[in-house]
Amino acid sequence: NHTSIRYFIIKGISDDPELQLPIFILVLLLYLFILCGNITILIACKDPRLHTPMYFYLGNLSLLDISCCTVSLHKIIITFITGDRTVTFTTCMAQMYMFGSLGCAELSILTAMSYDRYVAICKPLQYHMVMNPRTCGILASTCWIFGILQVSPHIGIISRFSCYSSIEINHFFCDIIPVIRISCEDTTFVQMLFFIEGLLTMIVTPFLLIFVSYIFIILAILRIRSTSGRLKAFYTCSSHLVVVILLYTILLNQYLTPNLSGTLESKKLFALFNTAAVPMLNPLIYSLKNKDLKRALKRIFCHEN
Repeated sequence: NHTSIRYFIIKGISDDPELQLPIFILVLLLYLFILCGNITILIACKDPRLHTPMYFYLGNLSLLDISCCTVSLHKIIITFITGDRTVTFTTCMAQMYMFGSLGCAELSILTAMSYDRYVAICKPLQYHMVMNPRTCGILASTCWIFGILQVSPHIGIISRFSCYSSIEINHFFCDIIPVIRISCEDTTFVQMLFFIEGLLTMIVTPFLLIFVSYIFIILAILRIRSTSGRLKAFYTCSSHLVVVILLYTILLNQYLTPNLSGTLESKKLFALFNTAAVPMLNPLIYSLKNKDLKRALKRIFCHEN
């Protein structure tokens, strides 16, 4: 037992009593929409005609979105219903670990999706041979394992902190930065580790691979002679590209700063947008104009062939 802290108090998004009900309703509606939208995608992906690499990774992405928003948003809902803002030390560490590992796995899945799009556009004749079920399974498993292992050093160090200046976490869930803020120990090493590994796992690894993939994709699209062919090729990548740009914009503002000097109020807003809006937008972005998903749902629910 390395710490005398038994529990923390989650401050939440706002202290204003008049805002508690609107925040609760907003978060609840967002959470229900996230569940419905991503579960719908998972159901559609069960259709045999959608057993392709793209929908396999989309199903993984939906599962990650459901898990990630459940881990981070459930405390807001529980707090409003029960009035209990406390969270045990062990639960707090587990929440930090799960949120970090799921987020890292999501970035890795998006990287695997970019490779899938690269093969589909740049090597269409070899697509089914390269992106076979075994390759897809190995890539997806690697993404999940990478997420699980990547955050272990940070949480391992933080869980051994034995001194905190306060038990109140200025956030709506146990996130790494707010917990480090209230520690009265020397956090220089863990801050540097967090920043360096953030660079490696968010930019040098996934972002660079996605960027290189899209360089080759753009070059391949430009070589297509017909305008309709170029538009069709770009359309297959547009949804993924929008999600990547949106997610990385949020993460860069929320986490990847040289120090922890930014205001936690602004980081809470970014965190709320990251944990609620992005998983909510994924089903819209991927399925709004996706005729295959709509047909699959129609076949499943209407029992059509």
